[in-house]
Amino acid sequence: MHILLLSQYYPPETGAPQNRLSGLARELKRLGHQVEVLTAMPNYPAMEIQPAYRGIRFMKETVDGITVNRSWIYVSKNRSVFSRLLNYFSFTFSAMIAARRLPGRFDVVLCESPPLFLGISGWWIARRKKAQFVFNVSDLWPESAEKLGVIRNRFFLNAATKLEEWLYRKSTLVTGQTQGICSDIQKRFPGKKVHWLPNGVDRSLMNEPPAGNWRNSAGYSDTDFLVLYAGIIGLAQGLDTVLDAAKALPNDSRVRFLLLGEGPEKERLIERKRSEKIDRIDFPNAVKRETMPEVIHAVDAAVVPLKKMDLFLGAIPSKIFESLALGKPILLGVDGEARTLFIDQGQCGLYVEPENALALAKSAQQLSEEPELVKTLGENGRKTVESRFMRENITRALCAVLEDSLKTDGNNAGH
Repeated sequence: MHILLLSQYYPPETGAPQNRLSGLARELKRLGHQVEVLTAMPNYPAMEIQPAYRGIRFMKETVDGITVNRSWIYVSKNRSVFSRLLNYFSFTFSAMIAARRLPGRFDVVLCESPPLFLGISGWWIARRKKAQFVFNVSDLWPESAEKLGVIRNRFFLNAATKLEEWLYRKSTLVTGQTQGICSDIQKRFPGKKVHWLPNGVDRSLMNEPPAGNWRNSAGYSDTDFLVLYAGIIGLAQGLDTVLDAAKALPNDSRVRFLLLGEGPEKERLIERKRSEKIDRIDFPNAVKRETMPEVIHAVDAAVVPLKKMDLFLGAIPSKIFESLALGKPILLGVDGEARTLFIDQGQCGLYVEPENALALAKSAQQLSEEPELVKTLGENGRKTVESRFMRENITRALCAVLEDSLKTDGNNAGH
């Protein structure tokens, strides 16, 4: 198959969709499919175009042996709704212009959402290239934007909901990152073909132990019990809970929480650490994507928090997978689907009630005092990933669905 991946986010940016989609692209290529990517100039999460890409409107480069086409996007550090919409719509339209430069046809256009508006581009490109339009939903939008308070305007929310539903109807296939997303879409559109496309890990991550000793180079001793959060430092994660947990640890605790990442809440949290003199939490320097396995390998456990909201009952944070693949137990502050998969079924860590700082402190302290429990949970995590979340198996299943769809319906559903 000749597949075009359309996404606003892609490496060298760092983040969950970037890692997930680049991993999918590599695996599709490894399985013998022809893959191209159409994406924006890298800018996330700093919200400024990276130096090597500034002043360029359209370009083509090769990343991991895959052709990556990039087009212009408006970026601003202003976090207003208007600036965000300009950011989304600028790439929505520039992607359509860039697509006119792509030669030949595609069999499949797989479009990542959010941003929801990019689905307009995906549908239009699929029509132009006589391809099937596959809408990949990693977050239910605008529902999540409304519940997080990002967008409150009722007219805009209603319009976005109508667009969401239109895109589902126009797609040949809808893929969802979680079972909760798939279930939600299937209930609203009973006749729509929906496929679960979870995140996963490359087998190489499990087969090749990371080199280096990040723990010592970062200034930590072998007796420190390091609990890592790695990802976007934003509103949804509720990371004040981690700071509160650090304050609640016993005086003789070996636990240190590490918040590694960038995002809109980082400076505020650093200031809070300074003003409240919280000494068991650190903000390590950012590392390159390829160094993250070394960091995870060097810590003792991972904390995966989200705010206590019904919205997140169907969430599966992507940071879970690498930690489990490298044998690290998780302190999971997420209820619902993630709890079922990784705590109840997989027994890969300890469940902590979301936004319960005392429970988080207690569970982190428990792990620091029970090395055999840490080992058992870590081994269970590796087994769970190997049996259910290997990217090669996930990609093979997707390809089987796509190939079946191409056989039974040679025409794009959006025609």
